[in-house]
Amino acid sequence: MNRALKPGKTGVPFEGEIDESDLRLLDALQRNARSTFAELGVLVGLKPPAVHDRVKRLEAGGYIRAYAARIDARKVGLDLTAFVSAYTTPDVEYERFVASVSALPEITEIHSVAGEESFVLKVLTRSTGHLDDFLSRLKVVPGIARTKTTIVLSTPFERAGIALDELAGSAP
Repeated sequence: MNRALKPGKTGVPFEGEIDESDLRLLDALQRNARSTFAELGVLVGLKPPAVHDRVKRLEAGGYIRAYAARIDARKVGLDLTAFVSAYTTPDVEYERFVASVSALPEITEIHSVAGEESFVLKVLTRSTGHLDDFLSRLKVVPGIARTKTTIVLSTPFERAGIALDELAGSAP
């Protein structure tokens, strides 16, 4: 059944309308973005031209931000993952801070958070020495008051995307 999901109906703030076929298509794309329109059509029950049209509409609507390969950080020598809590000064300039921090290549994610710290940064480095060097460079960024670092020992679970199958099943 192809019922449209509207803002507020699933608790997800979609702009415009998106239906269960769109959600199944997005789910299939996040599992394998290299799938052909024919392969996607088989997975979602649509003909390739319809899949093409939907993908273009989803891209234009901003539902698909980008296509990328997921690289194994350890395979390329980035063996250490850390989360760095950044405590900022009261006079920090948000946009300038984010721009400065995002320029550091070790940072893969920046999250503005509620709590004592202002930001949580996900960082990938080669070693503890590399992490120490990174922290030295981070601490001179304007607006940093102090940091707290948590080193990841292992990652027993990491979701590759958004669990869209749950959204599709929650349609009214």
